Amino acid sequence: MSADTITPAVQDSFRLGPSDDLLAELETIYKDIHAHPELSMQEHRTAGIAAGWLRKYGYEVTEGVGGTGVVGLLRNGEGATVLLRADMDALPLKESTGLPYASAASGTDRFGQATGIAHACGHDMHVAWLMGATRVLAENRDAWHGTVMAVFQPGEETGQGARAMIEDGMVKRFPKPDVTLGQHVMPLSAGKIGWHIGTMLSAGDSWEVTMFGRGAHGSMPQKSIDPVVMASSAVMRLQGVVSREVAMTDSAVVTVGTLQAGMNENVIPDRALLRLNVRTFKEEVRKRVLTAIRRILDSEAAASGAPTPPAYSVLSEFPLTRNHAAATQKVVEALERRFGAAGIQEIGPLTASEDFGLFGAAWDVPVVFWIIGGIDPDTFEKAQKAGKLDELPANHAPNFAPVIHPTLRTGVEAMLTAAGAWLASEGSGT
Repeated sequence: MSADTITPAVQDSFRLGPSDDLLAELETIYKDIHAHPELSMQEHRTAGIAAGWLRKYGYEVTEGVGGTGVVGLLRNGEGATVLLRADMDALPLKESTGLPYASAASGTDRFGQATGIAHACGHDMHVAWLMGATRVLAENRDAWHGTVMAVFQPGEETGQGARAMIEDGMVKRFPKPDVTLGQHVMPLSAGKIGWHIGTMLSAGDSWEVTMFGRGAHGSMPQKSIDPVVMASSAVMRLQGVVSREVAMTDSAVVTVGTLQAGMNENVIPDRALLRLNVRTFKEEVRKRVLTAIRRILDSEAAASGAPTPPAYSVLSEFPLTRNHAAATQKVVEALERRFGAAGIQEIGPLTASEDFGLFGAAWDVPVVFWIIGGIDPDTFEKAQKAGKLDELPANHAPNFAPVIHPTLRTGVEAMLTAAGAWLASEGSGT
């Protein structure tokens, strides 16, 4: 779709929103999902809740798309088709929020390790938002026309879910949308909405690397090739990739999130394992950084006399999330009408990564992705005045959980407003 084929934003009259009774019901559902999180590609319970909800409100429901994905269609006459997406998966960590509905769940992660499980990225809120929006649309069909495609996606955290749904024939099995819309709770002040045209989120690459040495008794280091020293030196050298190999006008993040080696204090192990993550905004920077990482790890192994070069495997690849200019402007205009200019703000590109953009790429249609604040407004304001915003709990921290109000209402209303820019009885179309 070209920019000049997208009509102006919807008129002021599209003001569908959740009732207080619906918000109370969604709060109960949110707390339940928060207390029962499920790891990536294991979201069977959450998917069942979503599917049951969609059926209750008259959607054509397809379950098991790409594993645990759910797609619901609500056809309401001629008009645009709008894809609305919520991701469902939680993270492998132990929650420390202290909330009365905090998760006590545990399980086994994708590496076979025992772990706590927590909704520390807000996907439980995303599910509640989409459930609320789908019900409001189903109960107000006289206010819009077209087709709503509600997508409850698995495996966003690992970069598996969108690809799995697409590989399961999603593009052929469901109608082509005119636009794909998604939103994410982030550490902005609750009730606020952040947007950006163009590159919204970074690309993300995660690798697992095994560095090989020669094991020995801790008292006889001369008989070893110590992979702990090898890996530690490599980690320190990797810190120079961004500071010395990326131009100041560009940006990148290199994080070593896992460094594992050995089981006993007096045994030098024969290998060390690293899991690392890279975020970039430009393909040429991405290639440069990944090449530098491999060069450093290979060189450290060679300098240590490693018997075998490091072994590499790709854990995940996230594409850039690029917001379509005209479609984003259309959403922004609708949101401004709904929330006022003070309620939304333009932000810069974020170093978080998403697989949501793969849906738009698969159909070759516009992508619009925005963020919803989830931090208590008073807490946010005090931290901002004190210059301590970085100290607020953020996504993937064990103490992160959005305040339910006004975050819940804001997310439902924002999703309805954005969808209405294409679906409203007046001003709709593409």
